[in-house]
Amino acid sequence: MQHDASARPTFTPARPVRAYEIIVRQIEDAIYRGELRPGQRLPSEREMVTQFAVSRPTVREALRVLESSGLIRSRQGDATGGAEVQPFSPDNLQRAMTALVHLEHSDLADVVQFRMIIEGSTTYLAATEHTDEELARIFEAHERLTASIARGYEVFSRMDVEFHQTIADASHSGLLRACNEVVRGVVANLIESKLSFTEDRERLMQDSCTRHERVLAAIAKRDGETAARLAKEDMVDHFARFLPEDRATRLREFASHTPPML
Repeated sequence: MQHDASARPTFTPARPVRAYEIIVRQIEDAIYRGELRPGQRLPSEREMVTQFAVSRPTVREALRVLESSGLIRSRQGDATGGAEVQPFSPDNLQRAMTALVHLEHSDLADVVQFRMIIEGSTTYLAATEHTDEELARIFEAHERLTASIARGYEVFSRMDVEFHQTIADASHSGLLRACNEVVRGVVANLIESKLSFTEDRERLMQDSCTRHERVLAAIAKRDGETAARLAKEDMVDHFARFLPEDRATRLREFASHTPPML
């Protein structure tokens, strides 16, 4: 292929980097490298003004950005130290993903499909990697879920979250566990208003427990492929009533014919 000597790359004007952005980047890098860990405190504002050779408003703007991203919690006026580094929370990631879903006009079927991928992979690993203690905790979580039917849908929903979290814990994948929690919250936000008008909730809760029981049986047998397929089919069965029939049909095919881990 002949090279066009007249072709030139297209550049855009360089944007000046503001001082507070440099501070943000350095602190972020220190947190990501593990040099600053959850519970540790940053230097005081006065110390940071000296270290970064900037004004106090610049330091405060950097701290505001870091706090809004969930990395730190400001402790202004605390004489014992500066802002405190926070442990990871999926809340900020969930908010960002919810915004992305709405901005990109993704529909419920798209989000459910993504959750199927995460749930299938998590369940596959839980089936193949669980310890005896973890399996016992999954069984206990399912027992609490079944018993909660008589206590109403709100309690049942909390127990259902606990059941899925227990499976995610047994996957031994922190990243999948976090993604599972985030996408579950996004789906819940999309259908929360629809759930309030759902009739015959008791039957739906009983059906859900029955489906979960089949998943649990496959996990106990260490049958990862079956457990993953049943988990994905469970997603479709649970959300199908909120989806157009053609989209639900496509998701059922997706659940049955895709590999458990993508």
